[in-house]
This record gives sequence, structure tokens and C-alpha cells, in this order.
Amino acid sequence: MDAGTLLCPIPLNPNRPYSLRRFSFPRFIRASSTSQGDYKGPKPKREWVADWVSRNDDAVRSLPIYVGGASLLAVLVNRSVSGIAPVADASSAQSRADLLTLGLAVTNILVGLVWLSIRPKSISVVNPQGVKCQRIYSHLPDFVVSELLWLWESMSAVSCCRSLVIVYDSICILQIGIAAASSFDEVEPVVVDVNKLIQGSLYRGVLKSGSQSYLANLSLYPGKSELPFLPSNTQAVILQPLGDKGIAIIGGDTIRGFTTSDQAWITLIGEKLDATLTKYVNNITLAVFCSFPSLVLLVILQKKRSKKFMSIMQFRHIYSDI
Repeated sequence: MDAGTLLCPIPLNPNRPYSLRRFSFPRFIRASSTSQGDYKGPKPKREWVADWVSRNDDAVRSLPIYVGGASLLAVLVNRSVSGIAPVADASSAQSRADLLTLGLAVTNILVGLVWLSIRPKSISVVNPQGVKCQRIYSHLPDFVVSELLWLWESMSAVSCCRSLVIVYDSICILQIGIAAASSFDEVEPVVVDVNKLIQGSLYRGVLKSGSQSYLANLSLYPGKSELPFLPSNTQAVILQPLGDKGIAIIGGDTIRGFTTSDQAWITLIGEKLDATLTKYVNNITLAVFCSFPSLVLLVILQKKRSKKFMSIMQFRHIYSDI
């Protein structure tokens, strides 16, 4: 084929007016299921056997007992009707078959008894034993307080969260929800001992790993003793690190009550809260360094003497009183 025939010039007629063709498109498209007929795609597969077993759980667990009992009775009837001597004879094939059948029948009965004795433990929501508590660090600005309250309201509304404790920069800035009652006064909640909490293995392990720790069944963990401020019947706990300066302790009322989506969502909220608190601490640091150089010198001297650096939020009290 000649290439010139494909690339031939198009003659242009100057006397022919150029017109723009207008196309009209329908503005609305209506979808009707009746016009297309019934849906003919793949339909979801239904497990009839699994559904029947779940609906008749007790009968299925007892089925091996009935089968074993019926087999045992059939062997005894066959033995008595067939005219064979009741005493087992090792040289008789019938006796050997009856012994094997008896062993299988007894095995079925034992399996049924095991199935009836082992049942999954029902998981139910418990009522936390404690008192209502709402303690907020008094030196926090309004925008931080509002974010903390929003965090609590959101988690308590969409998850099994019933207790929330946030420790940041060696200070308990929030304790809200249900807390354990004090041994001295049953009306007052237990105060969070921050120094004891920081020295515990749970706090250090979470900050060292930098990732969320989920205690799905708190009663199985020996570290429960490090959280005396939570209700005694707290079922599950999430330990969410807030950067490298703090931790959020979230207590739930259901074993394995926090789903995978809840854990991922709490991780994102923890990152957002860490950014907010870091911004607040940086603002305090800048204000203190610019306004009170003598206070900065005091902090440096305290660091050299005790080998422990006083955090910005800890000497926020000094800054507010000056």
C-alpha cells in the first residue's frame, strides 16, 4: 500500500462557511432493574451445614454419645441373638470384630462427653466497678482541653472504652471515666501515681517499642498490678504511646472488645494528640526561654545536681506563679 494515499491533503474550501456541530447529550441517565432483567451474576454461597451446626450446637455436641450408645447396644443385641457364647474367644473372628466395635463405641461416647464439657466461654459486657472521675491538668490551654474531651467522648461512644488516663511529660494530664475507688474514701477515685507508673515494665516497654500494646484479657497479665487506678474488673487495656514523652491508657469493659479498626483508629488519634501536646510544650518552652532566662538557669542547675531533667510541664507551675 502506498503511503501517499494515506497522507493525502484535505482540500480547504474558503467559500464554505465553518460550522460547529452541536451534539446533544441526555442530561439524566435512568437505571431500571426491570429493563435489564433479573441479576444473573454470581450469588453469594451459603454454607448450609455450617448454619445448621450453629443453630443446633447442643444436638451436634451430643451426637457422638448417641452414636456410641446405639453402637454399643447393637453389638450386645447381635451377640445375644447370634447364639455366640458370651465369653470372648480370641480364636473367633466374630469376637474380635465385636471387641473392635465396642472400642469404637466407647471412643464415640468419650468424644461426646468431651465436646459437652468444653464450650467456648461467652464474652459479655461487664459493669466497671469504681467511681466516676474527671481530672484535667489545670495548666492546659483551652484548645488542648477541648481536644482531650473530644478524644474521650469519641472513644467512649464508638468503642468499649470506659476509662482513659493520659500521662505526658511525667504529668497526668487527664484521668476520666470510671476509676478505682480509693481505699480511704470510697467516693474519691484513686490518684494516678505517675512516678510509680513510669518505673513499671508496662510503661517502659511501650515507650521502648514505640508501638501500641493491646492487652486483650487483662486478668491474664501480671502487669495488671501496675494499673491500680483502673477499675478492678477492667477486661481489656490498650497502651498507646504518645511519641516518646507519654502514654494513653485505655480501659475497656469487654474481653477482646477493641477491634482491629479500633486499634488502628486509636493509633492515629494518639499521633494527633502527640502533635498537639508537643506544640503546647514547645510554646511553653519558647515563652519561658524568652521571658525568664533566670528560670532557664535554674533548670540547668537542677539537671546537673540531680541528673534528672525537670520537664517543661513540671516547672510550668513556677512559670505560672511568676
